[in-house]
Amino acid sequence: MLERTETEVLLALAEELHFGRTAERLRLTTSQVSRTVKSLERRIGAPLFARTSRAVALTSIGARLVEDLRPHVKGMDAAVRTAIEAGRGVSGTLRVAFVGAAAGQLLLKAVALFGSRYPDCEVHIHEAQVHDACERVYSGAVDVLITGLPVRGVRVGPVLLSEPQFLAVPRRHRLANRTKVTREVLADHPVVQMPDTLPEETRRYRIPDTTPSGRPVRHGPKANTFPEILTLVAAGQGVFPVGEHVTRFYPRPDITYIPMPDAPPLQWAPVWLDTNETGPVRAFVTCATEITASPASTKSA
Repeated sequence: MLERTETEVLLALAEELHFGRTAERLRLTTSQVSRTVKSLERRIGAPLFARTSRAVALTSIGARLVEDLRPHVKGMDAAVRTAIEAGRGVSGTLRVAFVGAAAGQLLLKAVALFGSRYPDCEVHIHEAQVHDACERVYSGAVDVLITGLPVRGVRVGPVLLSEPQFLAVPRRHRLANRTKVTREVLADHPVVQMPDTLPEETRRYRIPDTTPSGRPVRHGPKANTFPEILTLVAAGQGVFPVGEHVTRFYPRPDITYIPMPDAPPLQWAPVWLDTNETGPVRAFVTCATEITASPASTKSA
């Protein structure tokens, strides 16, 4: 029989194909992941992963084991959730969080609908900051977080809001009179950096390493919260890509927001841990999806 940790390491490494990312996702050390895999391989008597200095890949035996295990693990998790929900229903306490004003508006609407349907479930609302939002989900401090995508290592619900990007610049900046800019300007001006506690793919989606033509993006100072980011922009220490909602929720006399039409849209969605997918979590995600189903409600967010 496999221990739960062994199964989680095997399945996560099969998806990530990277020991460091697997360790981060499971909140283990890289050496713990390596020891677990070696222990499994000794018990099975064959390599499950082929490792080189540059890549990790499943062997044929490893791929077959993962394929056979995955539906059983999902079935066991579903059976436990079903038993819990049969005993409790949608009740108890649900901890929900948001990052930023747009996510906050979406969350409030979802909470209102959820409360009307499930009055026996108490909802606790939390505001998360850029630097600690994902950690709150990974640690189990919150059950559901509405945040910007992409986010790794979590279950991602339907996209609730998709918006174009703008570039925040100081009011007196030489770009401030432009009607639009392209991502190429990120090579010409320092860009305020998001905290390292955010997953790398989240940071790189917003602030790429290079512009579309391949020029390196200039790094500016690092910030931990969104108000801090805007303050650094206003102080002339850098520019920063933002979503369209920021132009409405964060108007400032010392900052100008310029459309950046060649940048990919910013998307917002509920995320939660696979291991924490309960009846209340699923019910809340359903409510959040319903309140953004009509074009009018999405626009009003």
